Amino acid sequence: METSGTNRGADRFREWMKFTPARLDVGRTGTRPLTTEMLKFRLDHAAAVDAVYGEVREETLAEFGLFTVETQYRDKEFYLKRPDSGRVLSEEGARDIVRRCMRRPQVQIVVSDGLSAKAIDDNLADVLPALRDSLAANGLTEGTPFFVKGGRVGVMDDIGRLLEPETLVLLIGERPGLATASSMSAYMCYRPGPGRKDSDRMVVSNIHAGGTPPTEAGAHIGALLRKMIEQKVSGVRLEV
Repeated sequence: METSGTNRGADRFREWMKFTPARLDVGRTGTRPLTTEMLKFRLDHAAAVDAVYGEVREETLAEFGLFTVETQYRDKEFYLKRPDSGRVLSEEGARDIVRRCMRRPQVQIVVSDGLSAKAIDDNLADVLPALRDSLAANGLTEGTPFFVKGGRVGVMDDIGRLLEPETLVLLIGERPGLATASSMSAYMCYRPGPGRKDSDRMVVSNIHAGGTPPTEAGAHIGALLRKMIEQKVSGVRLEV
């Protein structure tokens, strides 16, 4: 018996559903969502809230010997209302970086919780070793890595002002959604510092088990850093 166009369309739709975590065809009872779907929604929302308000585990940082500095974020509520507070280091944090870090490294690695502490806990153990292997394979050396609490992407420029690295990569937790609360991004810039624009940076995003695989991301980041150093540029002008 020939399959109708409606059935073929439904089969195709179900096939598409396998490739996205988006909520599709969740069903309803009257005007209300199904109880199971509502509970899943509330669970995912709670995970997103926990990711934003959570703290990176000390064990995660200790595993890689990362010391901690803070931005001017004050506390989580202030940080969420004032994104600019996460773009500038505290005075104590700036002093610690100058005192403890190598100046003018080829690659400066920085880790930050950003908007998802869970992203760091879930992905750093795979991303950072893969990145270091990639740096070695590409003939690159790294400076002194550290962790920034309460960071935003713009903190790259404040760090660049202090350390003057040739390149900097910031591994930072992304804003969580209802599909995942553990997504990480890697922002990169050639010679970061005051006055840099978003177009001067590049990013590998959606790094997590259900997105860009963490180990693959680490390898790719190292290759991009090599190209940035070879071409002495980053962002939209980099030829990849």
